[in-house]
Amino acid sequence: MNIELTILYDYYGELLTKKQQVYFEDYYFNNLSLQEIAENYSISRNAVYNSLKEIEKKLIHFESTLKLYEKSKIIETLIVDLDDDKQNRIKELI
Repeated sequence: MNIELTILYDYYGELLTKKQQVYFEDYYFNNLSLQEIAENYSISRNAVYNSLKEIEKKLIHFESTLKLYEKSKIIETLIVDLDDDKQNRIKELI
């Protein structure tokens, strides 16, 4: 699930608040513990946990509504038969 969440973050991270982005990046990309994040921002460990759960729900909701990740996977399967140049040009767009 962590890999899927980081992929969804790549698609929808800009839709989160700056604070949510920082918490997500600290936890998933910088490998900080809940306690470390809490100490860094002077909040409770429980507040960090709740925030990360809310972020997870939002990312899943964005994908269920917009389906950008799902569509990009479909496009990648459809372009397999194209030459490398065309594949690369399309991948740059998605």
